[in-house]
Amino acid sequence: VGGAGVARGYLNRPELTEEKFVEHLHVPGQKMYKTGDLARWLPDGRIEYLGRIDHQVKIRGYRIEIGEVEAAMFNLENVREAAVVAREDADGAKQLYAYYVGEPSLTAAQFREELSRELPNYMIPSRFIPLERIPLTSNGKIDLKALPAADENTAGAG
Repeated sequence: VGGAGVARGYLNRPELTEEKFVEHLHVPGQKMYKTGDLARWLPDGRIEYLGRIDHQVKIRGYRIEIGEVEAAMFNLENVREAAVVAREDADGAKQLYAYYVGEPSLTAAQFREELSRELPNYMIPSRFIPLERIPLTSNGKIDLKALPAADENTAGAG
């Protein structure tokens, strides 16, 4: 976030100020505040909120930003909404599960092929679960607890 209304920093907290207030991307000499949110500009000039970027998980030794995987899902032509979560499978191993609203006939192989153009293999979800809508909390955030469990018939099981 940047502009005239942004503070110059935290009072008596220079280390936090340095971490959160960074050089403005488009206005030299000015600062922006790092909110931790992920968004993208749409062709019509609006900004689309994609979620938080500080939701990091560790899977098979790799640190993964959930927001990066969700952003890649949003870039797919047939996906209108997406939510990615880390869940334990039957063996107790953490896996990425991608919930999406879009074309339900896409196969796991098609998702993996498309996502591999943007993401390394370890960041590609194991399962892809189609939904009619992504459940939201009363605050408009993704309701992770309301996302259904995946089963063996879920897209991406293979």
